[in-house]
Amino acid sequence: MGIVISIPSQQLEVYSDNGNITRRYNISSAGKGVGQQYGSFCTPLGKHVIRAKIGAGQPVNTVFVRRRPTGEIYTPELGASYPGRDWILTRILWLSGCEPGFNRLGQVDTMRRYIYIHGSPDSVEMGKPGSIGCIRMHNSDLLELFDLVDAGAGVEINNT
Repeated sequence: MGIVISIPSQQLEVYSDNGNITRRYNISSAGKGVGQQYGSFCTPLGKHVIRAKIGAGQPVNTVFVRRRPTGEIYTPELGASYPGRDWILTRILWLSGCEPGFNRLGQVDTMRRYIYIHGSPDSVEMGKPGSIGCIRMHNSDLLELFDLVDAGAGVEINNT
């Protein structure tokens, strides 16, 4: 099982072990485009793995900060109280780069940049860039994906 994320199409595809597409979801990648550098707020390209799955058993719309549930449950009212906050909700798939010098180690390390596949408020539009580096998904889609994949699954993010 593996994942391919296409930045131009703003889609995430899940592939079975025999190479067939089993699921396709709309996503939202970085508003600043693609890039590897620490502090760029861009989505990194290349081969990655899911290093950790975080949030199993938490309620939908659980708010995470630094990969920990805050005890908050996102509501539109909470969102209005913190208009500039980048919401990380429901589940986290923490990515780690596999290509030393490109998306692993030093100033290009995906994991040290805290790049995730994560849930977002239902009001966030998918299918167009808008995150600050991560891959955003609708919570219902992320819940399904979270149950489909294991830690260690491959994730390729490409610009084609």
